[in-house]
Order: sequence, then C-alpha cells, then structure tokens
Amino acid sequence: MLMFSCESSTLRVLVVDDHELTRLTLQLAFSCQENIQVVGLASNGKEAIEMVKRCHPDVIVLDLQMPVMDGWSASCHIKAISPNTQILAYSSVEEANFPQAKSMLNFDDVCKKDLPTTELIALVRQLGHRAGDASVT
Repeated sequence: MLMFSCESSTLRVLVVDDHELTRLTLQLAFSCQENIQVVGLASNGKEAIEMVKRCHPDVIVLDLQMPVMDGWSASCHIKAISPNTQILAYSSVEEANFPQAKSMLNFDDVCKKDLPTTELIALVRQLGHRAGDASVT
C-alpha cells in the first residue's frame, strides 16, 4: 500500500486493484492529468477502507474481484464512512453480476477495464464533479 500527500485543490483519486501493473498504470495515467492527484494505491478492499479514512478521496476506482476483501464488500464499508465519495466499479471479467452493479447503491458508476484511457479519465472527472457537488449541499 502506497500513500501520497492529500491536497484539497485537486480531484483526489484512490486506485484499488490487486494487480500491481494495473495500479501503477492507472496512477501514471491520472498523474499526467491537470487537477487530478492519486492520493493512494491499495491492493484490496481492506486497504482501501483504511486509505479512505486517512485521505478522503473524491473518487475511487475500485476493482471488484480482489483477495482479502473484494470491491463489492469494500464499497459497503466505504459508503458507510464516506457517503459522498464516488465509487467506480472497475472490472475486467465478464461477470453475471456486472450489469447489476449499476443498480447497486454503493457504486456510482461501472466500467470495464477495456474502456479507453481517455474515457476512463473523463468518467473519473465526471464523478469528481458529482463528489464536489454532493459535499456542497
């Protein structure tokens, strides 16, 4: 688990995936963007919950299938402690449950890992705006 400084002037993103290459690739893609800061990387849902408590991310890119604690379980805990944090369910597998994730209250949006990077970044920005709007109201 890596943790970075938490600044409030930018969109704060937490990346949660059990594959190190995926975490680092997403970190690189987001870090190259203006006004996006990766505040942490976690390899499972349990680590993600601890990082949410410490860094208060605006958006979490959350893999669904991970060891220790999966994204489904982690999302429940995260929304309980930080209801305005936007959670993007992020998965590479064709799951029977994947289409149902959009209807689950704990996920603010859903995308497949094969989504083009530019579209993923745009989606994270869109969720970040929702997080900002929710914290103002």
